[in-house]
Amino acid sequence: MAEFCEVNVIHEDILARVRERMPEEAPIFEVSELFKMFGDSTRARIICALHIEEMCVCDLAALLNMTHSAISHQLRLLKTARMVKYRKVGRVVYYSLDDAHIGEIFALAFTHVMEREGGTSDGA
Repeated sequence: MAEFCEVNVIHEDILARVRERMPEEAPIFEVSELFKMFGDSTRARIICALHIEEMCVCDLAALLNMTHSAISHQLRLLKTARMVKYRKVGRVVYYSLDDAHIGEIFALAFTHVMEREGGTSDGA
C-alpha cells in the first residue's frame, strides 16, 4: 500500500478549514524554538531533574557528572527560553521549571517515548 497520494487532488474544503484555524507564523516559530530546547539531551536531563525537584548548579553538575560551567551555560539557554527560573537563598541559587507547562510537556513527551518503547512511565 502506498504511503503517498497516487493522484494530485486538492481538497478545498479541508484547506479552508485548516487555513481558518492555523495560527500566525510568530507563535509557530516560538513553539519550534521551544522544542529546540528539548532537542538537546543535556537540557532534557536538566528539565527532567528540575521536574522532580528544584536544584542548584552544584547539585545539577554532580547529578549529571558535568562541570559547573557546562550546567550554567545550559541553564542560561533554558532561562532565555523562559523554561527555567531561579531564586536566591543566601549565596545559593536554586533553579526550577518556569511553570507547570514545561513539566507537563516533558512528562507527556516522556510518556509517549516510554509507550513506544514498551516501557512504563513513572511520571517523570
